[in-house]
Amino acid sequence: MKRFTFPIAALLCGALTASAQETTGAAAPVKETNFLEIVAAGGIMMYPLALISVVGVVLVLLYLATIRRNAVVSDRFMNAAEAMIRKRDYLGLIAYCHRQNESMARLTQKTLDFFTKYPTASFGEVREVAEAEGSRQAGLLSSRITYLADIGSIAPMVGLLGTVLGMIKSFMQISGGDVQGVRQMGLAEGVSEALITTAAGLIIGIPALIFYSFFRGRVQKYIAELEAAATHLMALLHTQVEHQPPGEREFYSPARRVREDYAMPVPSPLGGDRPDLHGI
Repeated sequence: MKRFTFPIAALLCGALTASAQETTGAAAPVKETNFLEIVAAGGIMMYPLALISVVGVVLVLLYLATIRRNAVVSDRFMNAAEAMIRKRDYLGLIAYCHRQNESMARLTQKTLDFFTKYPTASFGEVREVAEAEGSRQAGLLSSRITYLADIGSIAPMVGLLGTVLGMIKSFMQISGGDVQGVRQMGLAEGVSEALITTAAGLIIGIPALIFYSFFRGRVQKYIAELEAAATHLMALLHTQVEHQPPGEREFYSPARRVREDYAMPVPSPLGGDRPDLHGI
């Protein structure tokens, strides 16, 4: 009886050992993939997506620094312009506008250039010049942020192109493989590449559209403030013109002006924070 017991026990131990080895092999940890490996697996379309993402980040940082209220219309400029218009120092205001880098300064400069070069022009024509320049400045502000909308539309399309290329690669490997396992591995590689490029395109496009919506609201607010400020200066200029005899617009001659005359004028009694110019 003992002769049969030892062989049976040996067979059972061998079976248990093999089963334990299979279990251990099945439970082996899977190799983790880092971010760079995922990007590299995305294929050639990850390079244009990376370039688009860099351009998007640069545009967002640039707009955060340049699209602000003081770059469109500032209280400092409005106080100075109002004081000069009340003194009828139009040439001095033109010179002051040349030194300012904001939309309202360019609008005022174009308007006063026409106003001083054509003294016989009616105030309606002066207002038309101001409206045309105001529309141009508003168009410049609005057109700048459309690049973010373009990025938000282009990035998903580039990702979709990578998806198509990945699927083509998968089916080409499937059709060219002779072993079933090779075909399955080829399919997995191509599908992963397709999904990575699609995800990358969405990751770039969604934030770009979010920032576009943010800057669009800011631009609309500043355009409203620009319109309110332009209307205020036009009304003040119209008041000064009405107090002059027709055809007798007096302008200071630049030859009789000294350097100190172009300095910052005394703030207007209506200076300080101007809630009436903050727009809607």
